[in-house]
This record gives sequence, structure tokens and C-alpha cells, in this order.
Amino acid sequence: MRDLKPRHAHDLLTSSIIPRPIAWVSTINAKGAPNLAPFSFFTGVSWYPPVLAFSAVNREDGSKKDTVINIEETKEFVINLVSKDLLHPMECSAGPIPFGEDITFIKGITLAPSKTIRPSRICEARVSFECVLDRIVSVSEGANAGNLIIGRVLSMYAQDEIVKDEREIDWQGLDALGRLSGNRYCTIQSIIESETH
Repeated sequence: MRDLKPRHAHDLLTSSIIPRPIAWVSTINAKGAPNLAPFSFFTGVSWYPPVLAFSAVNREDGSKKDTVINIEETKEFVINLVSKDLLHPMECSAGPIPFGEDITFIKGITLAPSKTIRPSRICEARVSFECVLDRIVSVSEGANAGNLIIGRVLSMYAQDEIVKDEREIDWQGLDALGRLSGNRYCTIQSIIESETH
């Protein structure tokens, strides 16, 4: 794959690694201005201690995205999970904010204070994780280079109605959105229960 153009490599990877959960990351900069952006290269790293990771690639001009810069400055971020009903506001947050606006121009969401860190969580997100930076692993440099952001979860918010027995999240109630390729997404339509455990 070394000989492929960046967009070709992107298309092959994102259409193969499916479905991908979406980390909708809220941050603030050193002056306290909020930022919100989705990332679909996202996964868990460990559960004790609870650690999550997502990757934010550099822009075409080689510059880092605001999310990465903000986390470098403040060492804090919230990962909000995206349910089906949040598709439109999530997509709105993926593009550049119009000149003179801030993230309040995104309709359908409200921000709420976090318990343990300064960046806000999204009220409408059914699950949110308040994280502090563990480390950033830079993969290459310049345009399209990856920045793997690894964070320790300090606190987790979940809507009461989707918590089962105080220890599990109801997958149907979460109604999580998965990323496919292009402008395609999916939800969990069916499950397969293995007879072995």
C-alpha cells in the first residue's frame, strides 16, 4: 500500500475496517473556547485502568486539527458516543465552523458541564467518557499523518434508562451509529449469540 495515493489508501482502509464506532470528541483550548469533532478510528485499549484511544489525522497542509492542539494544551477531552438520532449534528460538527460562529451553530445538541474535567459533554449523547491525556503517539509527519490520542477515563456518564443492573449498557437503548465508507453509516439490526462463552 506504500505506493498508493493517500486518498486511495484511505478509501481501502475505511471500506475494509467496518463498522467503526464514532468518538465525538469535545475539547477546549487554553482560552476556554470549545471545539467538537467526530473521529471514527476509535477503540478501547484497556478496561482496568479504563483507557480509550482515537486517531486524528493531520490536514492536507500538514497542520494538526484543533482537537489535537487543544488536547496538547489542556490534557483533557470528552468522548461522546453517537446514536442514530445524533447523525445530523455529528456530521455538522465534522466540517469547518462558519466564520464568526462557534459550535452553538450546530442544531440539536446542548453542552453540559463535566464532573471531573473542563471540556463539556454533549447532553444528548447517551454515553460520554471524561478523559485525561495519557499520551499522544505520532505516526509519521506532515499531511495525513496520524496522531493516536490515548486517554484515561476518569468518569463515565450514561443515561439512566440504558444502564442494566448498574453494570452494563443496553445495546438497543444505546442505538449506536457505526461508520462505514463514504457517507454511509449503520446501526445494529441483528445480533448473533454464540453458544460458547
